[in-house]
Amino acid sequence: MAKNSIEVSEAGGVRYLHFSVDWVQGAMRIQRPNALELPYTRDMMAGLLLREAPWPKTALLIGLGAGSLAKFIYHKLPATLITVVEIDPQVEIIARLHFRLPHDPMRLRIIIADGAQYMLEDGKKFDYILVDGFDKNGRAGVLDTLPFYQACRARLTENGLMAVNLLGRSRGFQASTERITKAFDGRSLVFPSCSSGNIIAFATDGAAVDLSLDDLIARANHFNKETGLNLTPTIPRLQTTGTLVQERLLI
Repeated sequence: MAKNSIEVSEAGGVRYLHFSVDWVQGAMRIQRPNALELPYTRDMMAGLLLREAPWPKTALLIGLGAGSLAKFIYHKLPATLITVVEIDPQVEIIARLHFRLPHDPMRLRIIIADGAQYMLEDGKKFDYILVDGFDKNGRAGVLDTLPFYQACRARLTENGLMAVNLLGRSRGFQASTERITKAFDGRSLVFPSCSSGNIIAFATDGAAVDLSLDDLIARANHFNKETGLNLTPTIPRLQTTGTLVQERLLI
């Protein structure tokens, strides 16, 4: 994807990263710099509900943005090793200058490279792959193709999960979910839309996800206590959209 014109703004105690005037790529509440400010970023961390702690040991982020996910994992999941692949070196500079991205190459490695190309390389596997890459027009490009999702599948560990940020209000949303379903032989799940219209798809190629409603509630309470991340509101959304089958979540 082409490099973008990047802007930073502030309003109401929140600092925003823009790739265009009306396209918010990331946000940080100045008084809570390590919290997940945007609803979709909280949904992307809902993978914590799907695997047993301590998890993940390793996380790969395709797309840095304002660094919200990287910072949350770094500060709240201290045993996790983080790799971020970002195509635009300007984004890393701005994340460090304006969004308090930590400098700790031992735990938080930033690679300036094309995320799709990186995934096609024969490299290490990860427990959690989070895909959140868009251009200034909100297009994911090659990060939303069957070969890319197949490459993600190949880079997951036995307990691995992929989470992808999809723009649910876009015309191509249904095709995106179909590509993910095909790449993972049906072992995928689309979380219901959050308030921003973003929809997060999860997929796995390894150990089954089979959780009761009580399991989900217990894990949400645990992570709220441990990290301050409240995933409890996600659960009734899963119920109302029929994502839970007989009060169980299955992937």
